[in-house]
Amino acid sequence: MTVLLDVRDLSVDYGKVRALHDASVHVDAGRIATVIGPNGAGKTTLLGAIMGVLPSQGTIEFGGRARHGGVESRVNEGMCLVPEKRELFASMTVEDNLLLGGYTRIDWRGKSKVKGEADMQDEVYRLFPRLKERCKQLAGTLSGGERQMLAIGRALMARPKLLMLDEPSLGLAPLVVREIFHIISALRSSGVAILLVEQNARAALQVADEGYVLENGRIVLAGAASELKNDPRVAATYLGLGSGSEAGNPARM
Repeated sequence: MTVLLDVRDLSVDYGKVRALHDASVHVDAGRIATVIGPNGAGKTTLLGAIMGVLPSQGTIEFGGRARHGGVESRVNEGMCLVPEKRELFASMTVEDNLLLGGYTRIDWRGKSKVKGEADMQDEVYRLFPRLKERCKQLAGTLSGGERQMLAIGRALMARPKLLMLDEPSLGLAPLVVREIFHIISALRSSGVAILLVEQNARAALQVADEGYVLENGRIVLAGAASELKNDPRVAATYLGLGSGSEAGNPARM
């Protein structure tokens, strides 16, 4: 397997407070890695640093090359982040939100600038049929699940090599959560690598290949997702299968 993203000893400071301590994660091409942990553990900080939104110390290699540029350069290289708050353009239509997501690869008509490249908008509509049904509807009028679909679809319009998702299940009904994670799992077959940050540990570990547990800004456990599911500490703390839970039971669906 080829390592697409290799993060080593990544640290982030907020003033005099260190929010992330020497975190190391990797994502292989075409695979799903997940980072689970309680609120305030540093999960969003980790994604922000990888994406170049936050200043950091450490090494970030993408496609075998060290990355030092800002957000725009990382997007052009094939990295894309869907933030927790989704950050849609509420007063624009679903279709226009998607077109903006692909601005680096499509022209004003929504057609690919790359000769022979298939229309990504059609692929997004295939993955998310409801977005096609609502393509002329304003993004601000969508349901929570539909907004999450649009946020992921907009990111896919850039044809990323690595898609980073920050709490995609947040605030969604259980049935919608299942649908979102089914789509995340299906994206693996398209060749997109995914770094998934989630409090819903049960769902995240079910779809992921590798997993990391982040607590108080430190990676405390790492390994195959199938092994982490059976780890007694993970089961008790994050899967609700034992006593002594520190994070409640965010994983129950």
